[in-house]
Amino acid sequence: MRLSLRNRLAAVFFAINLVAFGALYMYLAPGLQDRLIGDRLHELAAQAERGAGLIVPAAGSSAPISMVRREVDAASLESGARVTLLLVPHAGQTAHLSILADSSNLAASTPLAFSAARKAIRSTIPTTATESARGQTVAEAAWPVTYQGRVAAVIVFSAPVTDIIATGRRVRHETLVAGAIGLLLALLGGYVLARALERRVKRLELAVGQVAAGDFESPIEVDSSDELGQLARAFNQMQHQLGQLESARKKFIATASHELRTPIFSLGGFVELLEDDDLDPETRRRFLEQVKLQVERLRKLSVNLLDLSQLESGTLELRPEQVDLGELTRSVSGEFEPTLTGHDSHLELRFTQRTIEALCDPVRVAQILRILIDNALTHTPPGTRIAVTAARVDGHIRLEVRDDGGGIEPDALPRIFEPFYTADDAQGSGLGLAIASELAECMSGRLSVSSKSGHTTFTLELPT
Repeated sequence: MRLSLRNRLAAVFFAINLVAFGALYMYLAPGLQDRLIGDRLHELAAQAERGAGLIVPAAGSSAPISMVRREVDAASLESGARVTLLLVPHAGQTAHLSILADSSNLAASTPLAFSAARKAIRSTIPTTATESARGQTVAEAAWPVTYQGRVAAVIVFSAPVTDIIATGRRVRHETLVAGAIGLLLALLGGYVLARALERRVKRLELAVGQVAAGDFESPIEVDSSDELGQLARAFNQMQHQLGQLESARKKFIATASHELRTPIFSLGGFVELLEDDDLDPETRRRFLEQVKLQVERLRKLSVNLLDLSQLESGTLELRPEQVDLGELTRSVSGEFEPTLTGHDSHLELRFTQRTIEALCDPVRVAQILRILIDNALTHTPPGTRIAVTAARVDGHIRLEVRDDGGGIEPDALPRIFEPFYTADDAQGSGLGLAIASELAECMSGRLSVSSKSGHTTFTLELPT
């Protein structure tokens, strides 16, 4: 039978409390009575040692028996125990012990066998023991009195310990009752707590199922700051990010489909027109130029989509090497000479140092420069002046592409690096700047933009 999480947690809580109570009971209950009786015997032994100092001189002198009995009574009054002075008739004989003095009324007191005294006679050293008499347990401490090398008398301090035994039994009983109540409360409390935890875990399970089904709009209520609350908060963050990714994916697919559909439909239309045998050479040439432009547009779009896919998946490989950025900038700028001529624009190169070197991937840095220069030419009117600057600033390499065009609208600046976003109606996929920004981050750099009316500057910062 498979137990639920609630029942398993409750069982674990109960088992932990059961083990803890069992360990406490095994330590406390069995030895408590022995420890208490041992303490009482130790106390009687100390009292016997002190009392012997008063009784022995009186018993060993020619003082009358009444004085000895007074000393015995005084020792009993001081200690609170029964004090008995026993005479040993013959050396080592324990069978016949006679009571010389007793602090209690012999007729009313419990008759004792004085087992501690008999042990003390045999061992000739102070001894403690317990014995049972008339249903009572009595603790005894015997102090042997030697005379001419033999035990002539024994002083016995005794006290009943029946109350200690009763206390031990009561403690064991109360411990068992308290333990049973504690275990019952632990079981109920563990069950309630486990049920609450199960509900919270079940809520997470249902939320996971909703996310798996594509629902990213139903966050979990964060009702605490504990580990499950932190898990719920992390789950909500993950759900929000997944929702953004899903939205971006749908937008990416829709935009990519649209970007691909336009040139494909255009190509299909021009192909149909070119099938007409009655076209004059000039019209055919213009149609072929349009076909060529659409094919180039498809090529650039496919390359950009591939680059963006590799960047987002983290599979783009970089090959860093020591590069002269001044020479690289001149080479890339030279590629735009025909376009600059057709655009009636002028590109100016500015270098603050003779040699500007950095450890980077030259292919990817050149790609970023091409994107920025092409973006300046695409989104500015003919005759716009463009400046490319390379400099070393505060331990970083800074490449700037500045144009003197109309600038970018303030509302468009925060989205300028989003895929497929275009700030105007100029033809383009809107992928270039997004790819350039991702490439900069892959090289531990940063691509930023600042724009005002009359000029726009894109700045690429790279570590040296």
